[in-house]
Amino acid sequence: MDRERRVGLVFDDRYLTHNTGLDLIDRAAPYPFAEPIAHPSSPILVGRAKHLMDFHGVAERMTRIPPIVASNEQLSLYHTPEYLARVADLSATTGGDTGEGAPIGQGGDRVARLAAGGTIAAVDAVMTGDVDAAYALVRPPGHHAMASQGMGFCIYSNAVIAARVAQRVHGAERVLILDWDVHHGNGTQAAFWSDPTVLFISLHQDDLYPVGWGAVDQVGIAEGEGFTVNIPLPAGTGNAGYRVVYEKLVDPIARQFDPDLIIVSAGQDGSVFDPLARMSLTLAGFRAMTVAMMTIADACCAGRLVVTQEGGYAPQYAPYCSAAVAETLVGLGPGAAPIGDPYGERAETQPASVEVGLDAAHAIDRALAVQRRYWRLEATPG
Repeated sequence: MDRERRVGLVFDDRYLTHNTGLDLIDRAAPYPFAEPIAHPSSPILVGRAKHLMDFHGVAERMTRIPPIVASNEQLSLYHTPEYLARVADLSATTGGDTGEGAPIGQGGDRVARLAAGGTIAAVDAVMTGDVDAAYALVRPPGHHAMASQGMGFCIYSNAVIAARVAQRVHGAERVLILDWDVHHGNGTQAAFWSDPTVLFISLHQDDLYPVGWGAVDQVGIAEGEGFTVNIPLPAGTGNAGYRVVYEKLVDPIARQFDPDLIIVSAGQDGSVFDPLARMSLTLAGFRAMTVAMMTIADACCAGRLVVTQEGGYAPQYAPYCSAAVAETLVGLGPGAAPIGDPYGERAETQPASVEVGLDAAHAIDRALAVQRRYWRLEATPG
């Protein structure tokens, strides 16, 4: 873009009050240890990301966008009235599980609505031209939430609702949702399973969570066939494998779809330190994925890009990944050096950062074979 890129930031201290409680065995009982074990979806993950963005001068170069509290009308663009009532009831008492592994504490409904509303506010700002791109640093996350239940730490489907707002309020005809969270975005897939106006692309660890979702041959149905693009990858794929995925699959498919808006469901749980997955991405990998999506947005939709926070559970590393994404969106200030990778030199010398393993190559080949039915793609992953 010729002029300086204007990037918005949605963040609110109330996100840090989302109470997921203790980690439970089979979602039923606390561990029997003397010291309590906190739920992995901790407020420190988002809080530390914002701390790093402040510390490195990233946040001060972003335009603050206040979140809204999503209304019943907005949430009903995907969720059922019965589910909204259930979440409200839990919120008004002592909290509890909104479905399958998606707990809230007392008052949690308002925070979850603020997360959905934060992503909506980011989309509003981008679609009206107030900013070119925006980062919604929100919690709780959203991409597992189904129409009638919460799931996998997610209460409301933030990206789904924001995409529908972009279409119905701002007239976007085609929306691309790219999900790089290491777990499959089953809620997003379910929302647009038969819808050709939303292209859903998911890069995730193969059959990790939820089991049975995100197989390479899950491509949508009816008019939506071909507009769900699942790219399941083996553990350890790393920066090198993801780079090939973007070059051979994400970039050409996205450009052919030619979206009016891009939303990234950005989970930083594919990192080399994450306790819930094994994908070995480093800060350089997250920066490269961000650059790739910025490049596609510049080519297709005047740079209109919204990044909304999903997972990422390494308390010492995920915040650095999120901050690196924000820094990449904004660009480096005069004389500034990039945020350093806490993993050190090993981040760029580990095998997953420099070479594509055979398992990853085979997975990319399988995805190419399926997606070639719907898109013009090269024959080999290279």
